[in-house]
Amino acid sequence: MSDPLVLRAVRRVFRTEGGALPVLCGVDLTLRAGEIVALVAPSGSGKSTLLHLAGLLEKPDGGSVLVDGRDAAALADAERTRIRRDRIGFVYQFHHLLGEFTAQENVALPQILAGRTRRAALAHAAELLGLMGLSARLAHLPGKLSGGEQQRVAIARALANAPGLLLADEPTGNLDVHTAEFVFDALLDVVRHHGVAALIATHNADLAQRMDRTVRLRDGLIEPD
Repeated sequence: MSDPLVLRAVRRVFRTEGGALPVLCGVDLTLRAGEIVALVAPSGSGKSTLLHLAGLLEKPDGGSVLVDGRDAAALADAERTRIRRDRIGFVYQFHHLLGEFTAQENVALPQILAGRTRRAALAHAAELLGLMGLSARLAHLPGKLSGGEQQRVAIARALANAPGLLLADEPTGNLDVHTAEFVFDALLDVVRHHGVAALIATHNADLAQRMDRTVRLRDGLIEPD
């Protein structure tokens, strides 16, 4: 079985008025199935760019991005979109829930877009939200949920299509310390329950220590252990 994510010598350069700005300078990284990895990096070091490349939202300027063994950089845009939809889940610092839909509908929507029936999607959404401790909040609109509850809905949504890979960019960065701990516990529990490979960017050293391992991005490269 192929690893969910492999980055090989990945490079990314931004073009500015002042010339080329190298952001990633040959990143190598492998995530194995069921592994939860903390990505720690100083602000402005390129961690969001790395996550965008891993999630097929951008293409590298060099190197390979392999998802389930396939070099996604070489694929057509339609196939990259399909892989993003079916194999990759995203959690951001801000939840980006759709305000006119209930918590259950927010989690059901990506499943429906992937071809699942509405009935089956809603049933699976209820199951996921139950794992996140939100069984009593299924019919609530996002505006009626706390910040921590909204982020747990966003995590459930990211896992709705049973991805092999979860990418999270400061998923608790917008929450107070107590709520962040609670949400992070829920995130770890549900990710381990589903056996997902997860790459979680965080500035929180205490949270990073609770993951399986930590990788550090500095000067465009992953620092050796």
